[in-house]
Amino acid sequence: MAERRKETLPEQEQTSIHGDILESVFGHVPLIDLVPASRVSKSWKRSVSTSLRYFNKIKPWLILHSQATRSPHFIASHAYDPRSHVWIQIQQLPIHHVSALRSSHSTLLYMLSPSKFSFSFDPLHLTWHHVESPLVWRTDPIVAVVGHRVIVAGGACDFEDDPLAVEIYDLKTRTWDKCESMPTVLKDSAASTWLSIAVNGNRMYVAEKSSGLVFYFDPETKSWNGPYNLRPNRDLSSTFIGFSNDRLILVGLTGDDEEEITGVKLWELNVASFDCCREIGEMPKELVEKMREDSSRVSSVVVNVMGDFVYINNACAPGEVFLCELGSGACKWNSVRNVVVNDKCRLAERSVFSCANVGLDDLNRAILVQGTEFSVVGSTGERL
Repeated sequence: MAERRKETLPEQEQTSIHGDILESVFGHVPLIDLVPASRVSKSWKRSVSTSLRYFNKIKPWLILHSQATRSPHFIASHAYDPRSHVWIQIQQLPIHHVSALRSSHSTLLYMLSPSKFSFSFDPLHLTWHHVESPLVWRTDPIVAVVGHRVIVAGGACDFEDDPLAVEIYDLKTRTWDKCESMPTVLKDSAASTWLSIAVNGNRMYVAEKSSGLVFYFDPETKSWNGPYNLRPNRDLSSTFIGFSNDRLILVGLTGDDEEEITGVKLWELNVASFDCCREIGEMPKELVEKMREDSSRVSSVVVNVMGDFVYINNACAPGEVFLCELGSGACKWNSVRNVVVNDKCRLAERSVFSCANVGLDDLNRAILVQGTEFSVVGSTGERL
């Protein structure tokens, strides 16, 4: 967009818009269109940078990966950018299929087969690592990257001796190592279906969704700590955790697994002492009603937390995205229609959600190095 303008406008017209006006204009331009704009000139590049810093900051994308249920299991990726209020199609080189695509943590995608373990944790999943599978065969483990280590825990098959087995893959040495098994209290729930995880610093935090019990794992000492019973409300039927910057957020849902969701609340947990939590927000009733209309069930809810955003989605019916923007004051709740999903493709695809802090450097690398193409495919109708 911006490069075409440079070719057609005289030099004096190119420089006629500058300073605060240009920066304000860029604040209304989708992030993917700021990439060519930043290449027009040094002054435009500075204006783009200033605009993203002060006028309309970059916000974490919610990325929906749709994998076909039939061979060859193609994966299509679309992202919602809350900064620009647009849905973006991401066209990149096909991902080599290993098995079903999964994600047990906001930034991580993985595929696991009896012979190969493939995972990716960069923002746009441009780089995939393909290694030998863990020693213990698993079908639904929790997986997270902590520093230079990939932790694979639980999710083992019934015939394995230790269903709570934990293994670590070291990205530096490219070797697997066994660790202390998961706490025995998690024996009946040691799978990503029943656990929610969050990563910050050198720890992986694990919460049992049904009970709200929280543990943390230190990959340096290869040991577990906990449990910490931080469930703030006995009426909660399911709890999820995630880091909003450096704050550990607990998302609590009320309602029965087989019934509709009746409420959603947010709390901030104290990770230093694990002795208290503070309520910071509650989903408005009209949005809870909208979740019911979308046929959301507690058991199918997926929660992603990144930056100042909490995304709540229904993996079985991803037609509506519910989000909460956390600020210094009141939480800002909203919902947006997923314009890339329709009833026909829901039956033929499985949906996996991830989150990413996508910046101009990530987009530049994707476009120039990987040949990725980005295009706006729909808007939520909100003003930028």
